Amino acid sequence: MSFTVYVKMKKLGRQDRTTLAPVPFLLDKKPDTLQELLIGLTELGVKDYNERREENQILPFLTKEEIKNQAKRGKVSFGFSNGKIADKEQAVKNTISCFEDGIYRVFAGDTELKGLLDKISWEEDLVFTFLRLTMLSG
Repeated sequence: MSFTVYVKMKKLGRQDRTTLAPVPFLLDKKPDTLQELLIGLTELGVKDYNERREENQILPFLTKEEIKNQAKRGKVSFGFSNGKIADKEQAVKNTISCFEDGIYRVFAGDTELKGLLDKISWEEDLVFTFLRLTMLSG
């Protein structure tokens, strides 16, 4: 049985203040904890990435809007950094490590999930927000 979760992703300090619509993700099972949610989303992302690579469904071009948006970030690319297939176990380790290092925060509705073993309080129309923090320099 699969389960749909809705996720919004934001980046602090981003000049573009538009509100992003929640994106549905179909997981294999309903996660009970933040760790289960992170693992499920990461494994789904790796699976989708690897399938696109294997099926050669990489766009051979970027739209003007994509180029403009990527240029604002300082790098324009097709989104595939090398020719390798993504490793699911390494991706999960990276996801967990980034959370533990404070690279991003996760909110279930208005409630921040601060620990990997935090239980998810499921309610109707629950949307998860992933907030990527910007590192300061100098």
